[in-house]
Amino acid sequence: MSHTLAHDDSVNPEKAARGRGTAIVVYMLFLGSVLAVVTAPIGVLVAHLKRRRAEPWVQSHLQFQIRTFWLGMLGGGLFVAAWQLLGLVGAPAVAPWALGYIYFTACLIWMVARCGVGISRLTSNQPVANPRSLAFGGARVTLADG
Repeated sequence: MSHTLAHDDSVNPEKAARGRGTAIVVYMLFLGSVLAVVTAPIGVLVAHLKRRRAEPWVQSHLQFQIRTFWLGMLGGGLFVAAWQLLGLVGAPAVAPWALGYIYFTACLIWMVARCGVGISRLTSNQPVANPRSLAFGGARVTLADG
């Protein structure tokens, strides 16, 4: 019987950490917002509600997710103001559309990259090193292998 217990790896304390499942769901809701925008506000609401009950290392993920949402909202507000300003100053019609395309693409890359970094750290049972970061939580992001 002790032989069975010694080799039983089915109970991994990190995978059973309070709030880990919530963090996974919120990352999926954020990624789902690429197709259905309504999932991001649901995700941030869940993160806000569950943050205090999570393990400390999982709390870093929930804080990172909350910050991702609110930074995105702030950026969206600034974008709308800039877009309106371009219209008010009489810029050619292509200018707001080009700005919108560039902004939307940059935001999409930023949000998906933040989720990717977060999911990678979460599945490795690691906290987000700097959840208050404007970029990628203190992770070094490269396109190279290794």
